[in-house]
Amino acid sequence: MRKNRLYLVLGLALLGIGLGIAFTQGQQLDPYKEAERQRELFRQTAGILPGELYAAQGEELFYAKRGPKQASLEACDFGLGPGKLEGALTQLPRYFADTRRVEDLETRIVSCMVRLQGFKMEEIKRDEVKALVAYVASKSSEMPINVVPRTSQEVAMYNLGRELWFHRAGDRDMNCSICHDAYAGRKVRLSPVRSPRQGLSNEWPAYRFEADKLYTLQDRIAFCYESVGIHPPAYYSEPYIALSMYMLAEATKGRNRFTEMPGFTR
Repeated sequence: MRKNRLYLVLGLALLGIGLGIAFTQGQQLDPYKEAERQRELFRQTAGILPGELYAAQGEELFYAKRGPKQASLEACDFGLGPGKLEGALTQLPRYFADTRRVEDLETRIVSCMVRLQGFKMEEIKRDEVKALVAYVASKSSEMPINVVPRTSQEVAMYNLGRELWFHRAGDRDMNCSICHDAYAGRKVRLSPVRSPRQGLSNEWPAYRFEADKLYTLQDRIAFCYESVGIHPPAYYSEPYIALSMYMLAEATKGRNRFTEMPGFTR
């Protein structure tokens, strides 16, 4: 039922966006003001934001007994105790003794689906993981980011993330720093650019109205890889966790908060 409602909401909202784009065609738009305008269009035309519907789908999946073990995800420990979701995103990625690895929110959801529900990796649907990410993240809306590498595994993951951040690769010989550090506080093609210390990564997961779909932080990192001509790594792999650890630890040093979760952005 909620999935059908999501399609209806997106259809109505896209109509509104289309009218909005037609109205503003030829004008130079401020991305933040435009995102806020589109957000209000969704509120007015559908009465609810797409991110909230993704989170509602995630809530249904979280408490449903599924998989070969017919279990819910209520026993999943995101670092604060089994089933404790309030503020869980604020301290991820972190090391988990039960899997003996550092995991971000997406990877943790997947490992819980495997261990608790009995799913095989190839059976796990990406759209379901994204909906679950939206739901769990909604419990950390506008909270301070608090990612501080403490264990040897977390420090190693942070160091790998920093190495990847500055590693030049691809035919264009690019790295993350060339855009996000060198142009921090400025605009590239009208889009404001932020460094990790300025809070880059604090708005994901978010609904991107231009793409008309939910992006998690791993989706956003994959988009950056593709933007500079580099084939992105497989989802849930170490480069995503490492880059997330680096960006969110730096955002913590900058005393940043998460935005409304799930976010709404261009």
